[in-house]
Amino acid sequence: MESLIPIVNQLQDICNAVTIPLPLDLPQIVVVGTQSSGKSSVIESIVKREFLPRGQGIVTRRPLVIRLFKVTERDSDEAQAANNININGTAQISGSGDWVKFTHSDKIFTDFDEVREEIERETDRVCGTNKGICAEPITLGVYSKNVVNLTLVDLPGLTKNPVGSQPEDIEIQIRELVTKYIRNPNSIILAVTAANTDFATSEAIKLAREVDPDGKRTLAVLTKLDIMDPGTDALEVLTGRLIMIRLGIIGVVNRSQKDITEKKSIEKAIEDEANFLQRRYPTIADKNGQPYLSKRLSQLLMRHIRDCLPDLKIRVNSLISQYQAQLNSYGEPVTDKAKTIIDVITKFSLSYCDTIKGGKRQIKTTELCGGARIQYIFHDSFGRALSAINPLETLDNKAILTAARNAAGVRTAICVPDVFELLVTSQIKRLEDPSLRCVELVHEEMGRFVKHCGDEVHLELLRFPKLREKIEEILTKLLNERLPVTREAIVNLVGYGSAFIDTEHPRLRESFMVTYCDPIKPAGDSVRSA
Repeated sequence: MESLIPIVNQLQDICNAVTIPLPLDLPQIVVVGTQSSGKSSVIESIVKREFLPRGQGIVTRRPLVIRLFKVTERDSDEAQAANNININGTAQISGSGDWVKFTHSDKIFTDFDEVREEIERETDRVCGTNKGICAEPITLGVYSKNVVNLTLVDLPGLTKNPVGSQPEDIEIQIRELVTKYIRNPNSIILAVTAANTDFATSEAIKLAREVDPDGKRTLAVLTKLDIMDPGTDALEVLTGRLIMIRLGIIGVVNRSQKDITEKKSIEKAIEDEANFLQRRYPTIADKNGQPYLSKRLSQLLMRHIRDCLPDLKIRVNSLISQYQAQLNSYGEPVTDKAKTIIDVITKFSLSYCDTIKGGKRQIKTTELCGGARIQYIFHDSFGRALSAINPLETLDNKAILTAARNAAGVRTAICVPDVFELLVTSQIKRLEDPSLRCVELVHEEMGRFVKHCGDEVHLELLRFPKLREKIEEILTKLLNERLPVTREAIVNLVGYGSAFIDTEHPRLRESFMVTYCDPIKPAGDSVRSA
């Protein structure tokens, strides 16, 4: 089961490396606590190394993903021999055999003071020096024969008030960042609380309960057992009689600032802690302390990974299939850019023409598309609009005869071509509006073809989004440029039709003579008698 932890770490590296968020909630241990609760000391005791930045205010300003790898003596020697070579070409191996490697650097660190400096440098690089925080994690691996396989995430300590140049909403920023990590249903929450504070009002426990009300994935750590008020102890808290924590409450003794200043080793601190627990809490000493905490965390993480593994495997396989299909759709690697561009443009042009002409291999049966839409516009929409025009709507026989008489004036009422042309011209101009509307509809359809001109070329264009945007931009511009030209041609065409009426056409003349050119009798006798 321990071999699963490095695999989960590799998945986490992939999630951090890609620019798109992957929907994977990976198992990890998230350390939560207020400032000065002893978080850093707990982590360093687990790692058995001093390497975390220390100071006043917010020290941890970026999530720190710490991966512990248990290695053999031989692994340590080989790693250091590969990294520490002096000018004579001989390996210089330090006594401890522990080393650290950051994911953002190829350098192997064997000096843990340099590890601290690298963390501070990377933090300042991203967050600046104003004590602000950032969600971008720093990931490092600690390789040692003295650790258990484990992955910890150290987060900024919970705080109430901004200090110095910190933003006014620093409390909200930190809570949101912490909540983001502990909301992961596959995370284990390590809630750190100092023993010299009220455990019942612990901010870490309170925040953990907001996302894990059943306590299925919360483990509490009670720090600073040795500095409680005289005459008091933490027995009720550690045994769960005060507040029950499902995964348990583990008490530890931290190194004091005096111990750190005097360079008291972590090994010595763990030894003193064991003596303190045997003296003050003999009945539960074996269930508390830094060594038991490390062992318990490793067991919980492996068990958690085992429980999450089936669902995690399904989601990983689903993502692999999804992105493999997307990768396959991108085609072969591009070796000749100019040729690739020409090929894509040619495919697009052919697909666009096929969309208009028809004859595509894949034919839709649910709706009209492509050239069929244009055909529908011409023969149905445009045809109905023309059929709806009644040329005699306002021209009955009486109106026509009246127009003819008015045009004749005092002249003899004969066939008057000018009147006919005037009446017909007004009717021809009624064809202009539906014709222009037809142009608009066809323009809209041809613009729609630009984005939906074929599945095959669509997949090809997805591979080159900038080329797709440029093709769409140029073609859309061309269509827009031709729209006013086409509208002008329609107006001219209607104008040509109304500019000359062939009144000498035999059929027209015959019909007109029969219908309208009989002599018009004046009002007759009544006029004469008048």
